[in-house]
Amino acid sequence: MNKVLIIDDDKDICLLLQRFLTKKGYEASYEVTGNEGINALKKQHYDLVISDYRLPDDDGISILKKIKIINPESAVIIITGYSDVRTAVETLKHGAYDYVTKPLYPDEILVTIEDAIEAKKDQQIQRENISKGKTKNRSNKKHFIVGKSSQSETVQKHIELIAPTDMSVIISGETGSGKEFVANEIHDQSKRKDQPFVAIDCGALPKELAGSELFGHMKGAFTGALADKKGSFELADGGTLFLDEIGNLTYDNQIKLLRVLQERKIKRLGGTKDIAIDVRVIAASNEELKDLVKQGKFREDIYHRLNEFKIDLSPLRERKSDIMVFAHHFLSIANNQLDKEVNGFDKEVEEKFKNYYWHGNLRELQNVIKRAVLLTNGDSIALESLPSEIISPDYIGGAVNNQGDTATDPTDLKAVSESAERNAIISVLEKTGYNKTKAAEVLNIDRKTLYNKLKAYDINI
Repeated sequence: MNKVLIIDDDKDICLLLQRFLTKKGYEASYEVTGNEGINALKKQHYDLVISDYRLPDDDGISILKKIKIINPESAVIIITGYSDVRTAVETLKHGAYDYVTKPLYPDEILVTIEDAIEAKKDQQIQRENISKGKTKNRSNKKHFIVGKSSQSETVQKHIELIAPTDMSVIISGETGSGKEFVANEIHDQSKRKDQPFVAIDCGALPKELAGSELFGHMKGAFTGALADKKGSFELADGGTLFLDEIGNLTYDNQIKLLRVLQERKIKRLGGTKDIAIDVRVIAASNEELKDLVKQGKFREDIYHRLNEFKIDLSPLRERKSDIMVFAHHFLSIANNQLDKEVNGFDKEVEEKFKNYYWHGNLRELQNVIKRAVLLTNGDSIALESLPSEIISPDYIGGAVNNQGDTATDPTDLKAVSESAERNAIISVLEKTGYNKTKAAEVLNIDRKTLYNKLKAYDINI
């Protein structure tokens, strides 16, 4: 029986989820603060944790990091309000499996839980099969969809060009833009396709365990090392190793990675002998690695080793002709998951999809469609099945307007000016990755002035 821990300061939500999951065959318990949740994790293993992003004593990213240190095998699902989707996307960078938005629907959460646990099982089976020499029939293979946009056509051409080679590849793109799908496709079109494809989320690796996960360890190498363990490089020998969010690796592990890239040999933690490996490395990052190099956060020599070829994935909002291609794909998946027969989308829904900002890219689109299918009783998805933020988006020129749905009075010059300034600030923040120092430079104001304006306009980032 899979064990689920719920962490939420709303006791009614905890009780609702506990009763529902217990009826569905899970062993569910709950805690109402982040600290109590972490203490519970220290006492016993949980297969999955469902945590509210906003807790009285902690936040989602902090909780997530602690969970990954205490029990890295636990899948984590974050509960958030839809207005906080941009924040929820941040948790994906740190290893959350997915997020669900309020109001909560038990059937939606159940599907997400089942998917998370199934994904964990698939990963474990894959690792066991690889260690036993079985490399075919990956049960968790990503299904690659080719879009209609010119950007998608370019990506497809690049995949076909680079796949047959052994060159290292960097895939750059926002969270949720499909970097692992592209890496899978490169592997599947390569001469290594019958060999292992091993994916590692460096953002989800605790610093203390990253070395062991990547390079393996010998029995007794550290507390808790009860047996010899192969690392991801050994498991991927002969095939492809996908290092997602590679910019999160610590400096020490970057040095070890450089040695592997240069010498094609690894040494397990606590080991004394070198082990030769033949691995193609595909790396990905939601941040520009060149910028991390300039900031001194990523080694330049590793960057040049990996950057033999680069594929840039555009955000979904910049390739509008792809949106409905993926929407219909996700509709088919949701129908299968929820045992429904929704055939398509109303025209108004398609227009809303094409004009929405999609901070979470494909991941957010899939979540929206899954929930919409759940709420749809007819043949097609209508506006009322969409989140209010998509029906009446507070987005002006790609920027978020958090002041509500009330329109600015065009005769009130001060209000119009403030609205324009507020939107300009948010737009620049988005373009600079919410780096306040960079945003202040672009806006030609000092950091103190920017902070004052953020407070005055109630911009929470």
